[in-house]
Amino acid sequence: MKPAKIPQATGRGTPQRRRSAAQTWLRAIALTARLEARPHRLFADIVEEWAERQPERPALLSDGQSFTYSELAARINRYARWARGLGLHAGRTVCLLMPNRPDYLACWIGISSVGATVALINTRLVGRSLAHCIDIALADHLILAADCVEAFESARPHLRRVPRSWTVGTRDASGDLDAALATFEPNPLPPAERGDVTIDQRALLIYTSGTTGLPKAANVSHRRILTWGGWFAGLTDASTDDRIYDCLPLHHSVGGVAAPCSMLCAGASVAIAEKFSASSFWDDIARFDCTVFQYIGELCRYLLKAPSSERDTQHRLRLAVGNGLRGDIWEEFASRFAIPQILEFYAATEGNFSLFNVEGKPGAIGRIPPVLAHRFPALVVKVDADSGRPLRSDTGLCIACGPGETGEAIGRIGRADRDGAPFEGYTDPAETEKKILRNVFSQGDAWFRTGDLMLRDEQGYLHFVDRLGDTYRWKGENVATSEVNDAIRDCPGIVDASTYGVAVSGMDGRAGMAALVVDQRFDFGMLREHLSYRLPRYAVPTFVRLCRALDVTDTFKQQKQRLIREGFDPSVVDDPLFLRDPATGDYRSIDRVVYARIVAGEIRL
Repeated sequence: MKPAKIPQATGRGTPQRRRSAAQTWLRAIALTARLEARPHRLFADIVEEWAERQPERPALLSDGQSFTYSELAARINRYARWARGLGLHAGRTVCLLMPNRPDYLACWIGISSVGATVALINTRLVGRSLAHCIDIALADHLILAADCVEAFESARPHLRRVPRSWTVGTRDASGDLDAALATFEPNPLPPAERGDVTIDQRALLIYTSGTTGLPKAANVSHRRILTWGGWFAGLTDASTDDRIYDCLPLHHSVGGVAAPCSMLCAGASVAIAEKFSASSFWDDIARFDCTVFQYIGELCRYLLKAPSSERDTQHRLRLAVGNGLRGDIWEEFASRFAIPQILEFYAATEGNFSLFNVEGKPGAIGRIPPVLAHRFPALVVKVDADSGRPLRSDTGLCIACGPGETGEAIGRIGRADRDGAPFEGYTDPAETEKKILRNVFSQGDAWFRTGDLMLRDEQGYLHFVDRLGDTYRWKGENVATSEVNDAIRDCPGIVDASTYGVAVSGMDGRAGMAALVVDQRFDFGMLREHLSYRLPRYAVPTFVRLCRALDVTDTFKQQKQRLIREGFDPSVVDDPLFLRDPATGDYRSIDRVVYARIVAGEIRL
């Protein structure tokens, strides 16, 4: 496919829109109020409305493929008609395994508009992890890009049921989706033919590791898609003159829904990169003439570590919006790259509240202004550091943290219009129940557990501290230690294993580390090959510690706190320590010289 021509934006010069915090909140409220007044208006209808008003304006841009609003609406409609022709309606699911590209959005918007659910599958998964995600979706069909065929084949032997696959870009005559779509009309389905699809029906499954276990499929309704799109459009003050640069994975809720839907909601444009690249980032920003970009904290650190260049400030950016930009690099990042405004936020895919740092306070993830406290009640409660269980008073109720105290953030579960927000949960009811905390501040109330430790400062701003439970975050992904442990223990020569996250100087999140007890059959080469088949790259442990035995409690639960504290410092740890080479996957010994280079940031992890 020839690279798509990238249309230039109409205006020049850096946009200087900057509303007050109150105006920003009011605009977001206005764009998300009273969705139930039009219960059959879905996101596909928003795109259709913009296509009628500005058919030739660029909607989605990329190097390989671009859509104007008219072309995007037509593509969405073809997907809708194709899905309807297959009998895909409410209760039926399609898995989508495709790298970042404009067609990704057209696909799920179109299929979900006729009532079916689209499961957004992580393209970095392989083998059993990938099979698990397909299985729990109970999918009838799978849309598979040519780039992902090999990964799917690694999962096929582990599937309980193999869905019918449709391929894009492979020219497989038995299931060529492009050929099938070409036979359908580009005009929208009449309401009677589309079906009685409302905003409260499920549109997507988006996967999250949560705090424990294998990935879980979180339910995402049409209402939440509209809310995310409108809310972010309001808070970013998006207009038709904007272009956002989106290099985050489209299978995630931020990169794939919040970022693009906010711009499409405002009639703006989305420039989609297949993946993040520090070396081409600023060239892309200038080439696509972007005014906004979406970030995660790791992305910002990678950009700061790159050599300085005149390209760093040759842009029209007015705003960077994202999550995970920590206070230690906030001002340096804004200054070096001449970013006029940073909008840091906090949200979870399955969560029922979000936080926004509209005022731009460095290091804070946001706050809920008093005017919205009734709509998004969120608090921080005290928890036991070892067990992760909430602490309760003599009355049996939870204890709210005061300013400066660390605890778990929770959001009250209620109706969409008052007393909190709904928690839509997962496909597994048992997993849904695990995330609900009951009888919190009164008998019978229910709150969503984020699994995130936070503290509130004196001004009411919340600050992220760490993950709670057996999950750590690395390379922008949540990693469940139980999944990694299961994979490691299946490798010959492994007697026991304990996986945990360790802090690394200058890095966001925590790097994976595995303490292993092995026998004479153990071989690092075998471990490397085994884990490359069982786990996505970000979940393969960065560090390994070989132990004689692992500490356990009287009830045989692993005790990790000492391991976490000692980390990978050879001056503290007597056991042999090893570092995974990110290029080859080989594990090499860590001595004090290697450790010093890691801490100094000279060795890339």
